[in-house]
Amino acid sequence: MGKGGALSEGVVKKIVLSYTYVSTWIFLSFMVIVYNKYILDRKMYNWPYPISLTMIHMSFCSSLAYLLVRVFKAVDPVTMSWDLYLKSVVPIGLLYALSLWLSNSAYIYLSVSFIQMLKALMPVAVYTLGVLFKKEGFKSETMANMISISIGVGIAAYGEAKFDSWGVILQLGAVAFEATRLVMIQILLTSKGITLNPITSLYYVAPCCLVFLFVPWVFVEFPILRENSSFRFDYVIFGTNSMCAFALNLAVFLLVGKTSALTMNVAGVVKDWLLIAFSWSVIKDTVTAINLFGYALAFLGVAYYNHSKLQALKAKDSQKKAQMADEEAGRLLEEKEAENNGVRKNDAHN
Repeated sequence: MGKGGALSEGVVKKIVLSYTYVSTWIFLSFMVIVYNKYILDRKMYNWPYPISLTMIHMSFCSSLAYLLVRVFKAVDPVTMSWDLYLKSVVPIGLLYALSLWLSNSAYIYLSVSFIQMLKALMPVAVYTLGVLFKKEGFKSETMANMISISIGVGIAAYGEAKFDSWGVILQLGAVAFEATRLVMIQILLTSKGITLNPITSLYYVAPCCLVFLFVPWVFVEFPILRENSSFRFDYVIFGTNSMCAFALNLAVFLLVGKTSALTMNVAGVVKDWLLIAFSWSVIKDTVTAINLFGYALAFLGVAYYNHSKLQALKAKDSQKKAQMADEEAGRLLEEKEAENNGVRKNDAHN
């Protein structure tokens, strides 16, 4: 086969792998959300203990992350002092613990479809905090887009058939803490040249996240679990649920590593629509026309935001390539001039 054929095969293989990573991430993300809903919902498995479930996840994930990093050495650890760990990783662990606690709690009160609609506010929260912490520049066009997303989510909330104020407060709190965590990662870690992939992130963050969750667990859920003597730990349910949660982190590691974070954002939009369809058709959650109209409006805003990010990345990449080309041209020019000067000196001596 010719060179062109080999190139075509390589391109096809790359496309197939990319779609495989995206599909795997969507499937596992879908599974974790639906599985958590199943466990926590009082009408399903009826185990409404979100802190306990999150602690099980963190214990399982931190143990496997330790094995991958320290025992099997599949992933290299990040060089980090105790001072840096306490000042940078621990605050991120606290925000992560609060985000997971509140987001899992919301499944008790809200439908899967409505939770996905509320999650559309994540770009709004991240951008707003980025502007406040001066990690993002304020642009009136971007802010107008953020307002359109917020209006869309507001319309979706207005059309929600089973609206629960407490559930909405929990989910919005989860969005706020998660957005703060993402911005803090930029400020406390990325700005210092430290990059954590999902595995090393679990290795460093999950243990302190577990400690932070233990405090409210002792006062909120442990007394109830102690009184509920009929409860027996279901190793199959919680084991497979935890395995799905860890597999999702591995999928994120592959997806971001082999494609980009932006690809994951775009895939996330597809996943949200699939979850809304699943919530309506299988779980039998009520999805109204106003719900869909509001989320469609928010979806367009999120899609435009992702498109703008992609264009900005392309422009930055083009600028970087042009700068490198200019530097290379300048270096070649300097070498040429030095070579010409050397020739002139030789001619003068002769």
